[in-house]
Amino acid sequence: MNALNGERNIEWVPDSGFQLRKAGVQFDAVRVDGEAGRRLADLMEELVGGEPGPVVTEANGRRGVYFFVPPGSTAHRCWPREVTILNATRNRVSYVPVPALEGRTWPLSWRYPPTAPDRFVHTLILISAAESLLYSGRDR
Repeated sequence: MNALNGERNIEWVPDSGFQLRKAGVQFDAVRVDGEAGRRLADLMEELVGGEPGPVVTEANGRRGVYFFVPPGSTAHRCWPREVTILNATRNRVSYVPVPALEGRTWPLSWRYPPTAPDRFVHTLILISAAESLLYSGRDR
């Protein structure tokens, strides 16, 4: 973005359309599909009292919701089985779809756009919220 639209020059956000970005470089991501992902985004907003950090929603397919967290923060943690971790480890490389901040980006859109290059969803709050939401009503 430029001076006319807020000066948010975040290098991992494309200028137009959307692109795949390698996880583990500027961020890791956590994906939760369908209505559970949307409920988790709502819960995160409630828990932090506003926008929780960058979150992307997908309008087709799995209807995934992608939570962008600091790079390296998803590894070596226990996540509910409904959560897909997108990071880079010794034997794994993941790519995350990232839409532009404006223009045609379908099927992706920012539910909560990034506000600064190093401002992400808080990983520990996300884990706690995911466990609370996804484990409710089932055996652990």
